[in-house]
Amino acid sequence: MIISGFIMNAQAYRERSYNNHEIRFNMGRFLATTALEGSYEYYFTPDTSIGGTVFFNGDAFGRNGNFGIGPNLRAYFGYNPKSGMFAEAFGLYYTGQSDLENNLGIRDYDYSTTAIGLGLGKKWSTFGEKLTFEMSAGLGRNINPQEFQNTFMFRSGVSIGFRF
Repeated sequence: MIISGFIMNAQAYRERSYNNHEIRFNMGRFLATTALEGSYEYYFTPDTSIGGTVFFNGDAFGRNGNFGIGPNLRAYFGYNPKSGMFAEAFGLYYTGQSDLENNLGIRDYDYSTTAIGLGLGKKWSTFGEKLTFEMSAGLGRNINPQEFQNTFMFRSGVSIGFRF
């Protein structure tokens, strides 16, 4: 009975208290639009994390503007800690420009808006849990869209990361 207790304890899921911080670079967005996007994630449990994203884009007329910042909350599903399938809720404040044609010609409009949304993805990590690879996509709704803006916004990513 004592030996079986040691065997069962060896098979139990153990929480690791190291590598709770992660920084990521969205290389997919960079290759597609030359925008720079970085993220930070803090794991307060092996299955839950909170984080933030910031991006800069030289093209103010891009789909998601030229600057954005926002938080996210993630829940991971699966057997490996801090990796596997995840669902996230995110917020995003972003700015940009849009051009709209009216009776007087084409006019540029500056905007700043806030969106909230949901996303899904999958994260893989190395055995030492130092390097990560992630694919994700999400759909958000703009809270205060102007008449020249889309009501919905889309975000996606193919990211590489480092945990410390």
